[in-house]
This record gives sequence, structure tokens and C-alpha cells, in this order.
Amino acid sequence: MQPSGFLTSTFDVAELALYAFFLFFAGLIYYLRREDKREGYPLVSERSDRAGRVTVRGFPNPPPPKVFIKHHHEDEGIPPRRERDLTGIVAPAENWPGAPFVPLGDPMQDGVGSASYAQRADVPDLTFDDQLPKIVPLRVANGYYLAPEDPDPRGMEVVGADGIVAGTVHEVWVDRSETFIRLLEVDVAPFLGVPQRRVLVPTQLVRIDPKRRRVTVKSALAHQIAAAPGIKNPDEITLLEEDRIAGYFAGGHLYATPKRLGPVL
Repeated sequence: MQPSGFLTSTFDVAELALYAFFLFFAGLIYYLRREDKREGYPLVSERSDRAGRVTVRGFPNPPPPKVFIKHHHEDEGIPPRRERDLTGIVAPAENWPGAPFVPLGDPMQDGVGSASYAQRADVPDLTFDDQLPKIVPLRVANGYYLAPEDPDPRGMEVVGADGIVAGTVHEVWVDRSETFIRLLEVDVAPFLGVPQRRVLVPTQLVRIDPKRRRVTVKSALAHQIAAAPGIKNPDEITLLEEDRIAGYFAGGHLYATPKRLGPVL
């Protein structure tokens, strides 16, 4: 007759707990290894035009793409990241794997390198409570105004890094959630075939001089300010347009002039 405690007589609880920990830890490593493959996998060879290319996935395989449900767009969510087609825009500097890419045209207009932007949703960001477009011009932001003690940039000249006047500030765009100025709407004069139009310039990349009534944009020349990316709706900006404009002017710190591209020393 078997004793009632035959299992614990040969297999103690501490040993069972140890094996359970080993299984848990192995599962944790497997899970984390899959999750860290969400960026960069499967590996794509730079020789993708050659036959017999092997797709590098490793073990384990990358997990399926995540879809996040946004608060403002429950029926859309966030689809898997879209990659931009950079064919004809950039090319490897040298013919060896891992060589840096160099722009083939105007990197600020093409949005590459330091002027890159994310493929965000082409819809406006919304406020949490009222579900209204978050970043709008002051002319449609009811209840918002510029503090009297702060300089009013409207009517000030906008000067590029070359010292040439690019236009005049027509309006300021405010963030309804953060309650500060995010963009300056500038009336620009025609430059090198670019017609007269209005463009948006991020306030984080300008310097406002209230005494001289001047706004200086160090990251772009006057004609580059005039050729900045536009928006579809004159009274709201989408997430994609916002990122595109920010990338354009930020990239000018490197691409505005050929001298900025070279080494410092």
C-alpha cells in the first residue's frame, strides 16, 4: 500500500518552487526577447535588389504589430508604422554595408537626415475635454489672448539667418491644452519663384526681439522660410503637418547652408 505522502516524500516543495521559477524565468526571457524585436526586425539588407537575400529574424520571431486605441479616434487606433519611400531622395555615401546615407536633393524639402519627420496621423490633435483641435490660430481660439506683459509678435518682421526679411508675423497659434504660443503664422514675400503665401514657424526655433520689433529664425534663410511646408486647413494643423514643419526648420541648423554641413574643426 502506497503511503499517502508519496509525492512529497521524493519531491519536496522547495524543489517544485525552484522548477516553477526556472519555467517562469525562461518564459520571461522569451517574452522580453520578442518585445525587443519591435524595432528593427526583420532586418532588411541594404542589398535588397540582389537575388537570394535572406530575411534575418532570429529566434524567436518578432511579435505581431501592436494597434493602440487612441482616446480621440477610437474607431481608428494607431496602425503599424508606415515607412517612407526614400528612393531617389538619399543614397549610401559608400558602397559598403552600414554606410551613411547622403541626401540627393534639398534635404529640408525632402525631410531627410536632421530634417526627418514621423509619419504621424494626418488629423488634428484634440483637446481632452472639448474634443476641439488643440493647436489653432488665436483668431479662432475663443477665450485665449496674449498676456499684456508679454511681447505681441504680430506685425513684427521675420528675418532669416542671412539677415534678409522674409515676411511679417500675421497671427500666433496657441495650444489650447498647454496655453502657450506654439507657432507663428508669417506672411512671406515672393522668393525665387515661390509665390506670396503664409507659413508656420515653430516658436521654439525663433528669437523675438520686442525692442527692434523683429523675429529672427537662425535655422533657415529667408527664401527657405518662404518655401516652408504648408497646411491644408488655414485654421488647424494636423499631427503630420506639425511634425513636418518642425523637422523642416530644425533641419535647417544643419542644412540651411553648405558651411553648416562640414565638420566644426
